[in-house]
Amino acid sequence: MELKRYALVLDLIDDPEVIHAYKKAHRKVWPAVIESIRTAGVINMEIYLTGNRLFMIMEVNASFSFEKKAAMDAENAKVQEWEALMDKYQKIVPSASKGEKWTLMEKIFQLE
Repeated sequence: MELKRYALVLDLIDDPEVIHAYKKAHRKVWPAVIESIRTAGVINMEIYLTGNRLFMIMEVNASFSFEKKAAMDAENAKVQEWEALMDKYQKIVPSASKGEKWTLMEKIFQLE
């Protein structure tokens, strides 16, 4: 199975208590959220943090699309509840497009 990899970025509100709460929430992501991520075609997902900047790597299968994931999320009450909770901690990066939360990063180098 061929996987595709995406890298995305998002900031947190620059407050130690907010960052701590966000990290704590991600130690026990709700099962319905995990199920939704997997159902959308995400095989692996990792989130890294430095300061208040988040970096996410997603490995997805051929069935994955951001549009499909967004549509699925819009119809899932538990995912919407999780997203509303996470919105309290998150801050959009300056380069984000209107309406964009996690911002897709451009790959500019790969060691071969």
